[in-house]
Amino acid sequence: MDEQGINILERIHASYYQLTAAERKIADFVVANFARVQFMSITQLAEECGTAEATVSRFCRNLQLKGFNAFKLELARHTAAGAAPPLPVHGADTVLGRSRAAGAVSVDAVRQTVKLVDPAKVLGAVQLFEQAGQVLCIGSGGSMIMAQEFTHLFSTVSSKFQTVVDSHLQMSAVATMDTGGVLVLLSYSGATTGGLQILELAKSRGIPTVLVTRFNKSPAAKLADVVLLCGSNESPFQLGTVPAKIAQLVVMDILFQEYCQRNRAECDAHIQAVAAALSGMHI
Repeated sequence: MDEQGINILERIHASYYQLTAAERKIADFVVANFARVQFMSITQLAEECGTAEATVSRFCRNLQLKGFNAFKLELARHTAAGAAPPLPVHGADTVLGRSRAAGAVSVDAVRQTVKLVDPAKVLGAVQLFEQAGQVLCIGSGGSMIMAQEFTHLFSTVSSKFQTVVDSHLQMSAVATMDTGGVLVLLSYSGATTGGLQILELAKSRGIPTVLVTRFNKSPAAKLADVVLLCGSNESPFQLGTVPAKIAQLVVMDILFQEYCQRNRAECDAHIQAVAAALSGMHI
């Protein structure tokens, strides 16, 4: 079904009296808060409306949309189409001005992430890493790139961190992983079908899981053993923005620093060995 060019609020109004009572609560909330809903997870919207996630999904399908992400995309289109022209940023009409504006957004992502740090959860994740014989870091799309960066960072201090890129091989790796292993999933939304399937598989096998996400209330957060939050909001039109990546990198570095602090001698030895091995590869 073609979902392009629709007016989502008009569609909600047109369908309103065909909706169930629970779905009307969602419709009422969305109409009153449509600019905010595009940044919410399906779990957050369900909780705000006092309904189940399944009801939100059914509400989206009753609007002739494929699902919640398609619904948020239409909200973002509506917001962009009806929004007033953005306020000019001082000096943003020059390369330097735009550079400063971009830098300010990235700095804000770092600040948001630091405010979200939960020391107990950081320590819980690091302890899982210490106890594990293998730490598998995965994601999908842009988050897969971040999972590779996670593995690269920790590979300088340990050989137990690994990554698998292909989604089928990810499932195979979790299905055959030793129960002494740990799974790290990077998922900004916490709502990708592949990520949820892998978390469910890990849970069924008793494999501890660590999730790095923006949304504490997301389907993936319900399944993970340790949830670490990163700052920086993205609209459905912003796919893998630099500030969002920076926020995830900050979480990685916090984990890395704590791991090294707790395992100083071992990490120093690995760093020196890696540095010596790579020395001949530089001019």
